[in-house]
Amino acid sequence: MSSSRSIPLTELSSVALQQKALAAHEALDQGDSVDGKLRGIVRESWLRSLTFLPSPSTARARLFCSEEELEAYRQSHPLAAIMPVIDRLLVQPSLESGMLVAVGDENGRLLWVDGDRELRRRAEGMLFVPGADWSEATVGTSAPGTALALERSVQIAGAEHFSPQVHPWSCTAVPLHDPDSGTVLGVIDITGTADAVGTHTLSLVEAAVAAAEAQLSIHRLQGRLPRARRVRPGRVPAALYRNSLQILGTDHGVVHAGGASLELSLRHAELLTLLALHPEGLTADQLATMAYPEDASGTTVRAEMLRLRKVLAEHGKAIVPQSRPYRLPGELVVDAVQVLNYLHRGAHRMALGIYRGPVLPRSQAPAIMRLRSEVSTLLRDAVLTDGSPETVLDYLALAEAEYDVEAWQLALRVLPQRSPRRAVVVAHTEWLETELGVPPSLLAAFPKFR
Repeated sequence: MSSSRSIPLTELSSVALQQKALAAHEALDQGDSVDGKLRGIVRESWLRSLTFLPSPSTARARLFCSEEELEAYRQSHPLAAIMPVIDRLLVQPSLESGMLVAVGDENGRLLWVDGDRELRRRAEGMLFVPGADWSEATVGTSAPGTALALERSVQIAGAEHFSPQVHPWSCTAVPLHDPDSGTVLGVIDITGTADAVGTHTLSLVEAAVAAAEAQLSIHRLQGRLPRARRVRPGRVPAALYRNSLQILGTDHGVVHAGGASLELSLRHAELLTLLALHPEGLTADQLATMAYPEDASGTTVRAEMLRLRKVLAEHGKAIVPQSRPYRLPGELVVDAVQVLNYLHRGAHRMALGIYRGPVLPRSQAPAIMRLRSEVSTLLRDAVLTDGSPETVLDYLALAEAEYDVEAWQLALRVLPQRSPRRAVVVAHTEWLETELGVPPSLLAAFPKFR
């Protein structure tokens, strides 16, 4: 797991570094460039933050749910299963060291905040509390939000925070991954004074995250054992998985529930996707309009829904659609929606990390075709706007980018001349010239092909 080691971590809270960060704030206020005044990882985060927020003064956390809704959400989230490990390794030591420990979901929303009592009281002033949104889109640069945006360990000290309200604080955050799928489940954060960005703090949080991921794997293995062989069955948390639907880069949807997977027909994948996108429910006539390219009756949809319910019943009641209107009994995470959420938060690398190709490529369902176009277009636009070599190269590895002349030309511009990967890009660009019959001088302006 990588981390923000562009400079020695002991210098993160140094007077010189903090003076540079304050100078960057002054430059931003005056409309000047912040280049050269900030660490690269912080500068890039500020630029992302400015796409969501007009200025640092507008960056403030906000509550995303009520206390009742928060409790229900926490108990249904897989992170609940690892809280005893986090409590033992981080929370209990923090009570004496003057630190706060926060656990957030994959969207940067804090689910638990514990630790030093006086520090918790002070942190309430900036709404660093359970139920608050601390994503980059809401508060700008902070360790929890930026760690999720980059999917890597991050340390942010004092004035490096985008919001002036957070300048008295420093923090270290590490993403936590699903041990089975590798997707990000959430983030673990240590917040406090200068000690919160020490080298030992980063090592401690990374070790705690590794232990938590291992513990989640153990819980899941115990859950798969016959009941008589389980260790303390009453202590194994129920919320070990997030029910999800995979529709990216596959002609058949794959639903994951309770640790098991089921491949769906194209039609059933379309219907389940539409229900996941509309948790309030849909009538048979609405589903007919969204799922069928030709005229279809509500009767046709009801018959297909009956078959879908029978198929899903083998996976338990948690994902079997209810009726009148048709709706799912609980949340079903759709990979395409995750990509859109990451893109809207500026987390382009995370979006690329889970993108496996177009949404249900063979589907002709009107609503699915719109979703497919939205995801592919927004992802491409984000990559070309980002323009970083690694992001562009990751995008070019996708099958749909094979004829994307503009993207290949961008790779030539952003890759260093001596990059070992440049030869492949040059060769492919020359192939495009031959394949499309376009002179090199016109390639850069040539429209992309799908």
